[in-house]
Amino acid sequence: MIRVLIVDDHQVVRHGLRYALEEEPDIEVAGECADGESALAAIAGLRPDVVVLDLLMPGLDGLGVLSRLTEQGFRPPVIVLTSYVEDDQVLNALRGGALSYLPKTTASDQVVEAVRAAVQGRSVLDPAVAALLVQQAHGRPDDPLRVVSPREREVLASLSHGRSNREIARVLSLSEETVKTYVSSLLAKLGLQDRTQAAIFGLQCGLVPLGEALSSAAGAQGVGRRQPGGAQRRVEPGDRPGDQRHAESARQGAGRDRRLPAPGEGQDRGDG
Repeated sequence: MIRVLIVDDHQVVRHGLRYALEEEPDIEVAGECADGESALAAIAGLRPDVVVLDLLMPGLDGLGVLSRLTEQGFRPPVIVLTSYVEDDQVLNALRGGALSYLPKTTASDQVVEAVRAAVQGRSVLDPAVAALLVQQAHGRPDDPLRVVSPREREVLASLSHGRSNREIARVLSLSEETVKTYVSSLLAKLGLQDRTQAAIFGLQCGLVPLGEALSSAAGAQGVGRRQPGGAQRRVEPGDRPGDQRHAESARQGAGRDRRLPAPGEGQDRGDG
């Protein structure tokens, strides 16, 4: 009999999983937990054969549980079953020791199969997750963008277009705070000082054709000209004057081999 611990902060999800799993003659649900701390206690006390774990939970989240399990003596196979499918979180979960990664849209029979596979040490991955791993495996060692996720590439391309955080948020259907987080992450990963250097870097990597960047820069200059009656384009909260000229700087820097700062030089500034 395969004993399973279900960890999810949504009661309806826990009950649905329990119903699906206990329909199988070789599976029983050993317990349910709604947060990470109680999950760690249950794992130590119940010693289940498999843990089905959500990532997004109040307090100690799923990644925290995976990290703490590394410190414990008993570590059962973990199936991550979550609605959170951002590339960084997928990779962090798998690096943290998760055996399988499935979205909550997965059919119940596939979850059952993942549980049976887990006790045999086999992974079951959503096709999108498998494709992400293949992409990571095929990343060239000399690819300067190998450390960034596909979503971060989109944000970097938008910076090279000369877009503000608000414009990036609109184009990529994100919140401005999420865009700021991505920009800060990009600067840290690439060792860049500010969004101007990030825009130049994106052009040098070929994320945006120079002609497109020039067109974007021309449009930004037109918007920024003084309007009749003395009105001028409003500067968004957090914008720096240098940020509004980064597309023009990108044009000047993309045409020649310009030294980028080494990782660690300067301070990260992701505000836009």
